Amino acid sequence: MTTGRTGRAKGIISALTCALLLSACGGGNFRPVRDTPVKIGPPYKVRGTIYVPVADPSYDMLGYASWYGSESGNRTANGEQFRAKWVTAAHATLPLPSYVEVTAINTGKTILVRVNDRGPFAGQGRIIDLSRGAADELGIRAQGHAPVRVRFVDPPEKDKARLRKGQPASGRPRLSDRALARLRDQMRAAGM
Repeated sequence: MTTGRTGRAKGIISALTCALLLSACGGGNFRPVRDTPVKIGPPYKVRGTIYVPVADPSYDMLGYASWYGSESGNRTANGEQFRAKWVTAAHATLPLPSYVEVTAINTGKTILVRVNDRGPFAGQGRIIDLSRGAADELGIRAQGHAPVRVRFVDPPEKDKARLRKGQPASGRPRLSDRALARLRDQMRAAGM
């Protein structure tokens, strides 16, 4: 009699475990797309490198952007569902979420991007990983990676709202040839 109850209990536990696993695959436990709470987070280590997240309103860096898109449906570092066609990005240390202006140094094209994930963690000089949608918007998808300037910004609420819905923000002015030449000179001087 004890064996029958034990077998039934094991069966019930197995069924509950399967149900929990399947419910986790359903995607119903993603965080809604919103701008609060902003998460800075503790320092963390990836492949031997320690990253220290920080709120830095003066963030303005030159480096390289790459893009990612095959992870569609996965959870981002702030708990949202990753959608490859949305205009989002991954950054190693900026608060989640935050907004940045990304300028392609080769063309001067500038877009607004919502940062909701962590990365990049590989590649010399890579400072941001763009979603496929952001790479398309910036015009660098075919290249795979490109030299960029990334600046922390606080855009108007209408642009934030568009990005929270996965849509591109309103157009940004193209950088002047003179400003682009200065940025290229800075990258060369830094050995990039």
